[in-house]
Amino acid sequence: MYRDRKVVVVMPAYNAAKTLRRTYDEVIAQPVVDLVIVVDDGSHDDTVAIARTLARTQVEIHPRNLGYGANQKTAYRLALAAGADIVIMVHPDYQYTPRLIPAMVCLIGDGLYPCVLGSRILGGYARRGGMPWWRYLGNRALTLAENLLLGSKLSEFHTGYRAYARTLLERLPLERNSNDFVFDNQILAEILWIGETIAEVSCPTRYFEEASGISFQRSIVYGFGCLWTGVRYRLARLGLARSPLFPRPPARC
Repeated sequence: MYRDRKVVVVMPAYNAAKTLRRTYDEVIAQPVVDLVIVVDDGSHDDTVAIARTLARTQVEIHPRNLGYGANQKTAYRLALAAGADIVIMVHPDYQYTPRLIPAMVCLIGDGLYPCVLGSRILGGYARRGGMPWWRYLGNRALTLAENLLLGSKLSEFHTGYRAYARTLLERLPLERNSNDFVFDNQILAEILWIGETIAEVSCPTRYFEEASGISFQRSIVYGFGCLWTGVRYRLARLGLARSPLFPRPPARC
């Protein structure tokens, strides 16, 4: 715990057998972590068998692959049901270092921010960590476009390392979001819509053969989904269209 606040780490897993235990070992070594929740999204490897051997870990299984967004919906629902006050999402592919968890927890637990992102861009870690050049350029271009559409100043919208306050998650219409990868983008747009601040910390990353990633084709689909989310946000803010993702009048910037 951190100042009597329960900290739950959620790991949305899909074919993560080769890296799950390494990620878990670093997660559970952080003294603030109370519980780990692994949600397996229809893996075809030994992800579930390995997850069931991990101490202080709750395992949930989707009998078939429902999508990355659907995985997160299940994970956050279970974390809140378990009494989490602070929820950290970290991918079990060992790309992001779990050693940043205490810092992210402090920023939320001390009441400074309701959401903290681990940014691969701050500090120049993305390319140094091995991010493919086409993914890096896409990340930068999409982030620029999204900042313009959403009126934000984030260094990165596409990190898989995030921390949320319980009170924030409870305010968001998560079930209305996509079950696919664009879920990540939609949740940040919803946070900005209600006028909350998103903090970022610089995060070293690792890219290697076992690390997860989506194909170039899926990246294109994801990119257009992010842009469409930004357009819907802008139209809703201007009062020109309504969206279930942005159901109430926006908070003043």
